[in-house]
Amino acid sequence: MFRIAGFNVTKTLKPNMMPMAMPRRLIAIKTMTTPNENALKFISTDGEMLQDSGSSSLEIKNSDESLIEHSKLAQRIFLQCPGVESLMIGDNFLTVNKDSMVHWNQIKPGVIELLTSQLASGENIVSDEFHTIKDADNAGYEVNAPKFELSEEDEEVSDMIDELIQTRIRPAIQDDGGDIQYRAYDPKTGTVYLKLQGACKSCSSSEDTLKAGIEGMLKHYVEEVTNVVQILDPEEEIALREFDKMEQKIQQKHAEQ
Repeated sequence: MFRIAGFNVTKTLKPNMMPMAMPRRLIAIKTMTTPNENALKFISTDGEMLQDSGSSSLEIKNSDESLIEHSKLAQRIFLQCPGVESLMIGDNFLTVNKDSMVHWNQIKPGVIELLTSQLASGENIVSDEFHTIKDADNAGYEVNAPKFELSEEDEEVSDMIDELIQTRIRPAIQDDGGDIQYRAYDPKTGTVYLKLQGACKSCSSSEDTLKAGIEGMLKHYVEEVTNVVQILDPEEEIALREFDKMEQKIQQKHAEQ
């Protein structure tokens, strides 16, 4: 991607003439709200790309030291914008998830400045080693998906599910600052396993998105689908268990009163 705009010069410069500095093209970043009040989507107004079009989104938590080391943008944002919990890098947008106790006014200006600088530099958003380390260390929000043996007919169903997700569901999810990964299909139960990313994963309406939206569409177009299940990363599972324990204690306390 070109970051500098200039002119072709055909005449020879005189010895005492200094070449004029080529102007840097201005890059403007706009922010878009998402259904999650603790997530904002940042996007270039003229369509600057962070990754190749159609690339899978990359998620980086503020605790993923091995991944942060291979992304200068992540390094700078986590260092200079306290309160940012995670980043999701799409093909043409960046979704930032923050701590609920921190106001966006403390984060947004810094993210815009750093993202503008990153795009103007023309550097890759992550290093060449990023993906190797991500796969080797099981870092980021990557989790092991269940695996099922599929017959030729089951493979056709799986392909239909994948195509629907890529063409009909994923674009809508990305509009809201999130993304989705198709992870597995169980032909015996008709269950589809999905992974929500970015703004959608911690949104209060994520269950509605999963069941009323995604599950409803898949069941409508693919009769073999009976259920959709979201795959959680280990930290999410722990947090969910702790929340259930706290809820049970509260209910027990109310019952004793």
